[in-house]
Amino acid sequence: MKKHTTKPDWLKVSYNKTDVDSVYSMMDELCLNTVCREGSCPNIGKCSKHKSATFMILGKNCTWNCRFCNVTCGKPEAVDPDEPHRLAQAVGRLGLSHVVVTSVTRDDLPDGGADQFAAVIREIRNVSDATIEVLIPDFLGDKASLDTVMKEAPDVLNHNVETVKELYSSVRPQAIYDRSLKVLKYCKNAYPESFTKTGFMVGLGESREQVFSLMEDISKAGCDILTIGQYLPPSADHAKLMEYVTPEKFEEYKNYALKLGFSDVVSEPLARSSYMAGEALKKAQRAKNS
Repeated sequence: MKKHTTKPDWLKVSYNKTDVDSVYSMMDELCLNTVCREGSCPNIGKCSKHKSATFMILGKNCTWNCRFCNVTCGKPEAVDPDEPHRLAQAVGRLGLSHVVVTSVTRDDLPDGGADQFAAVIREIRNVSDATIEVLIPDFLGDKASLDTVMKEAPDVLNHNVETVKELYSSVRPQAIYDRSLKVLKYCKNAYPESFTKTGFMVGLGESREQVFSLMEDISKAGCDILTIGQYLPPSADHAKLMEYVTPEKFEEYKNYALKLGFSDVVSEPLARSSYMAGEALKKAQRAKNS
């Protein structure tokens, strides 16, 4: 099958600048970061129209330099103790029913930033009945850090595997494939009331068989929700795009994942970790209760 090498129509997006400015003027007022803006997410317009965003805590600078990511790798910023309170204010002002909170990787901190995640969950629950999803780094596999977050009972624990095992050394050299799977497995086994979720990109040169193997490994880790999206390089300095994957292939991957037993699978070109996150949680809840 011929691979697409020019950007296809299904990846072209537009947005209303007014919607984006409305959300991000408030974010700037409250000194909050979002992965939508820092990571150059293609869905920023759609999410802004619905007054939603994925909050990114612990600063703008990451201690990792993954070759697919547009978040800046640099000297980490000081942890802001008031950030959880301001983030909760934003949740209230946006009227969110589902909140997604992620962070830069902070290997400079003894707990990897777990205490800040826990504080954010508590602050949100002080002002809102929204369901809460945390998209965490791997905390270097430290169970004490994972416990710090999971004891606050987030509705969804999300940790992305990002790509197939065979591409880890070139795409995310500071990560360890088996460690990411162990994070998901530990959280599911130790805290079964929380849903677990992960996501990965395609178009980096992975084979169909490698994707199937990856999904099988994720399923064995007990993961409930899966997202699969198209890799789009932020710049020429990032990992090379090898293929625009067709919507038909995304559908094939979705069907295979559903056969493996995932409660919900979001598999489409513009899908990202937090894309349609609230809807995915509702589907997983219905599947659990059926």
